[in-house]
Amino acid sequence: MSEFNWTDKRQQFCREYIVDFNGTQAAIRAGFAEKSAVKQASELLQKSEISQRIAELIEERSERTGIDADWVLTRLQDIADADIADVLEDDGSLKPISQWPKIWRRMVTGLDISELFEGRGEDREQIGVMKKVKTIRSERLYEMIGKHVNVNAFKERVELDATDNLASALAKARKRVAEA
Repeated sequence: MSEFNWTDKRQQFCREYIVDFNGTQAAIRAGFAEKSAVKQASELLQKSEISQRIAELIEERSERTGIDADWVLTRLQDIADADIADVLEDDGSLKPISQWPKIWRRMVTGLDISELFEGRGEDREQIGVMKKVKTIRSERLYEMIGKHVNVNAFKERVELDATDNLASALAKARKRVAEA
């Protein structure tokens, strides 16, 4: 068996791959021709040396950033445990954002504030403010947690024991052959 040839492009491919886990784009960024990037990425990702190097780079990044599976699961749990009462006043209005717990500020994906007016011209008067806060979808959050802890609540799995049926079908087929 020959020694794996570590070229600069292959090394760069590994570094680029962990940016977005898109093999084609990693191959292009590493300097492979755009026309052959899909093929190059596919071939490279099948090589054990490449897979091993990618795993090493991911581990190095995890150590460097302090982000690992426990970190991810802890953040997901924090979001799942967030209580809407933490951002609302007693009258149902939103507290100022500066008073929101950090987790709420992190999970907001959109904020839409509209001033409501009545009348026209000089008679125009502001009658209220409508605030819409969009956050991470809870069903997606629970799905991510469930997959992370291997709950299997979000996997579609069908188990079938066909041993008896197969044995019965074979026995009938043998009988037909013997009778023929």
